[in-house]
Amino acid sequence: MRALLLERDDDGVVTHSIADVAEDQLPEGDVTVAVEYSTINYKDGLAITNTSPIVRQWPMIPGVDFAGTVLSSQSDRFGVGDRVVLNGWDVGERHWGGLAERARVSADWLTPLPEDLSTYHAAAIGTAGYTAMLCVVALEEHGITPDRGPIVVSGAAGGVGSVAVAILARLGYEVVASSGRIEAEGDYLRELGATELLDRAELAAEGGRPLGKARWAGGIDVAGSHTLVNMLAAIQPEGCVAACGLAQGMDLPGSVAPFILRGVTLAGIDSVHASPERRTVAWKRLAAELDHKHLDAMTSEVGLDEVATVAEQIIGGQIRGRVVVDVGR
Repeated sequence: MRALLLERDDDGVVTHSIADVAEDQLPEGDVTVAVEYSTINYKDGLAITNTSPIVRQWPMIPGVDFAGTVLSSQSDRFGVGDRVVLNGWDVGERHWGGLAERARVSADWLTPLPEDLSTYHAAAIGTAGYTAMLCVVALEEHGITPDRGPIVVSGAAGGVGSVAVAILARLGYEVVASSGRIEAEGDYLRELGATELLDRAELAAEGGRPLGKARWAGGIDVAGSHTLVNMLAAIQPEGCVAACGLAQGMDLPGSVAPFILRGVTLAGIDSVHASPERRTVAWKRLAAELDHKHLDAMTSEVGLDEVATVAEQIIGGQIRGRVVVDVGR
């Protein structure tokens, strides 16, 4: 089978190549899947470019997502021919991932695909889109309904942000899209449903006030650090921010003021180890509530040979929306 293989030598130098890997080299697992499509997330970019020590086992096939059809199964949960999707579970970090023509994993890591969702669209959604839906669900669970006020989304032109904007708009929310590429991506974000555009610099600035003007009922943040702090400072009383990323940093250089003076909630989103039940709910809602026209508009497709180049671009913040990888080409 063809795969993108990451290897590290004794000096710690990491290389990547398109390799022919024997299927009997696949790691342990009770389900083997014929992978049809994978995708490239920010975490994949970090692994492939070796920008951050994402990979814990060597050699490694990266790819935290894949969608395909079950080839063989020793589990009662899945049979041959079932269509499945995988997101997270440390795949592509500790266990060989989806950037290959085959994958062998635990049945507990797989989610059955809704009938009206293709494997291509499942990969286009990927961890980014599934995380976006988990964020929306978190806001809903906190009582943030469309009539409460606008929702701000950071990194709005990226994978998580694009899907979040599209879903929120379809659900009737007023969406404020924050991006560092407003001039280039403004029309794209408006087409997804954003009603207002906000330059990333406003949220990303250091030294913001502990509490600012209460502007938004809620937020979805992919950046962390000063962006998350400034977002929290501008959330209305009893509002909520769903935090799912660290593109700006892992730190939180802020104040408790939003939490104790406005009752703001910070909801952390763990897409890697979310329960199977929560995943199933998210995927069913994605199938029903994400407009495929918007999904197609935010998605491009590449083959395995192009993945390394795209990984560099995603780390450089040059990718719009989602990138699907057809592992068969």
